[in-house]
Amino acid sequence: MITKSVKRLPAENGISGWEAISTRSFPVRSLEGNVTADWLIIGAGFAGLSAARRLRQLRPDDKIVILEASEVGKGTSGRNSGYMIDVPHNLSSGEYSSGSADATLLEMAQNRLAIAFAAEAAAEYGMSRETFDRSGKINAAATVRGMKLNLAFGKSLRNAGEEHSFLDAAQMRELTGSDYYLGGLYTPGAVLIQPADYIRSFAAGLAKNVDLFERSPVTSLKRDKGIWTAASPRGQVSAPSVIAGVNGHIDDFGYFRGRLMHIFAYASMTGAFRAADLGRRVSGHDRWALLPADAMGATVRKITHAGQSRIVIRTKYTYETKISLTERRLARMAEEHRHSLDARFPGLAGVPFEFSWAGRLCLSLNHVPAFGEVEEGLYSACCENGLGTVKSTLAGLMAADLATATRSKMLDEYSDQPKPSKLPPEPFAWLGVNAVIRLQELRAGREG
Repeated sequence: MITKSVKRLPAENGISGWEAISTRSFPVRSLEGNVTADWLIIGAGFAGLSAARRLRQLRPDDKIVILEASEVGKGTSGRNSGYMIDVPHNLSSGEYSSGSADATLLEMAQNRLAIAFAAEAAAEYGMSRETFDRSGKINAAATVRGMKLNLAFGKSLRNAGEEHSFLDAAQMRELTGSDYYLGGLYTPGAVLIQPADYIRSFAAGLAKNVDLFERSPVTSLKRDKGIWTAASPRGQVSAPSVIAGVNGHIDDFGYFRGRLMHIFAYASMTGAFRAADLGRRVSGHDRWALLPADAMGATVRKITHAGQSRIVIRTKYTYETKISLTERRLARMAEEHRHSLDARFPGLAGVPFEFSWAGRLCLSLNHVPAFGEVEEGLYSACCENGLGTVKSTLAGLMAADLATATRSKMLDEYSDQPKPSKLPPEPFAWLGVNAVIRLQELRAGREG
């Protein structure tokens, strides 16, 4: 018999603006009593929902149950910046593409498989362009160093035969209404999503064929006579096979401990302002999205709906061993966001932030996922390495294929990776990782 008590449950830090302005089309249902299934999926984020959809394709007659600790769209999956990126996007260094040519091509193939799967789901579940928009992305440079990083990234894309184009300062100003940026690098393959809407629409589309229980955290997991049983406060689910799509929380289940870095990323969303007049005069087009040329800089998006616009800015990171943050910490980060936003858009100085929040990333030192069959019948699809929208979608797909013995070249390549490297013991990991983050943020300068 195997018994695992779950060390900690997820926590929500601040109110995500994406979730706050999103709507859901189906009621919350929690687990009550005992349920049996063919498959149990833990976590209703990108990995869990993608695994469920893939299982529906592979085993249409099987019963699938998903347990979500919080509510769909309120957790980490609804707290990111909403980019599904096809080209390399390595957050562990200052440059997005730092691997070999073969590694770059493989990463792009994997990312595009995940995006194609997401696009099929978006079409099937009737997602609007505001929820799923194949508009590409721009890496925006605000410094000479940022321009050099864009040139280097463009070179790696050119060597890989990838389409891209450069924008000058005037083009950036025309797009954003801001004089802050010196230039940009556009790549056409990325998708912009409203993350909370995407996750909720995905869950609603699955609801006809999958039992989804929210506010139903898994508090323990045990295996006896070939059956896994997950306990929740008001019931339990038993199934022979389990897929865990819980990202960094996999170490709270007792797996990959001492190998995963938990990084908080901080974001704020302005209140709504009129898209016409002031909005266009000081912030350009109705919709645009900028990633920083330096990975430690500020991600900035403008969204517009029904004549009202908002700007979302994400910058600043911390490595933490805890999962709950203080209101003081969130307020301090919101002040940093205010400085970054005002520097870019002084004409919006009178528009307050309405929401500020933190989301939890999971990274490994060697930039690999926490993936595979960790016990008989228990599969991990975790550790997205800073690009959860795509990497977690891919991990969910691959976990479903692995669990059903659906072999493919992509699964063989995805499975052929080392385990996440061990971290130094605490408090040395905390001191070291945060020191590196601070140095990288200082180096990013005006990109942040």
